[in-house]
Formats: sequence, C-alpha cells, structure tokens
Amino acid sequence: MKKTFFLFGVLLATTFTVSSQEISKNAIGIRFGDNSGLGAEVSYQYKIKDLNRLEINLGLRNNNTINSYKATGIYQWVWPIENRFNWYAGIGGGIGSWKEKFTNSSETFLFGTGDIGIEYNFEIPLLVSLDFRPEFGLSDLYKGYNTDIALSVRYQF
Repeated sequence: MKKTFFLFGVLLATTFTVSSQEISKNAIGIRFGDNSGLGAEVSYQYKIKDLNRLEINLGLRNNNTINSYKATGIYQWVWPIENRFNWYAGIGGGIGSWKEKFTNSSETFLFGTGDIGIEYNFEIPLLVSLDFRPEFGLSDLYKGYNTDIALSVRYQF
C-alpha cells in the first residue's frame, strides 16, 4: 500500500509545470531506511551535470552477533517540478559484506539497484527526500528482489 501511494504521488507530481532550478554541488546527510537490515546510511550526493548527480551511501552494522557493511552507488537524473520540489530516478549497484561472530561464517555480495524519489530544497542549505529503492541481489546470501523506502535529510554545500 505504501509503495502504491508513493508511486501515485510521484506520478501526480510530474504533472506540475517544470521550473528552472539547480541542484547543489554537494550534499551530505543520513538516509533513514531499512537498508536490508542495516538501518540508516551515511549519504553523499555529488553534482555531475546541471541535472545529474552521483549518490553514494554506506550502511554499517556492528552488534554482538554480526559485523556488516553495504555500499551503494547510484547515477541519478533530476527533474524540477515546482516550488523547490524535484523528482529523480537513478540506476546503480553496490557491494556488501557480513560476518557472523560466533560461527565465523562470512560472505561478500553484489547487487544492482535503482531508485525513484521526490525531494524538497529548503531556502536554507537543507534537502529532504523520500525515495523507493528496488534491489536485485546477485549472491547466495543476498539474492532475488528486495525493496527499501527511506527518508533522507542532507546538508547542501
């Protein structure tokens, strides 16, 4: 239901008149999502062209039973909507690893991913976004289709 509501909102947002708006050169912050059990990720965006950017995310987990990380890189296209709103879509991939402490078993995994989302640029250097990210795992541990919906807060500079 959440996915349907989100996709409907994105489609509705695309019907607004497009206005001229730039994306920031850099943005850094936190992406609050499930991240396949890793939780929040450190997130960095780097502007490549006027309306294209690279987003890099890193999720870490270290508890009593498991040490793991997951790094994601996504090339994004950004389209202005109206009144400081943008929507974006992208494609990319990533790598991750986990190690169970008690059994000493571990695995490194690869995955392909995409994302689609909407963001708001405040007049102060703050960017808030909501996105949907499908992932396709390519290893024994991390295989098949997985999804993640996240809220991100980033400082723009």
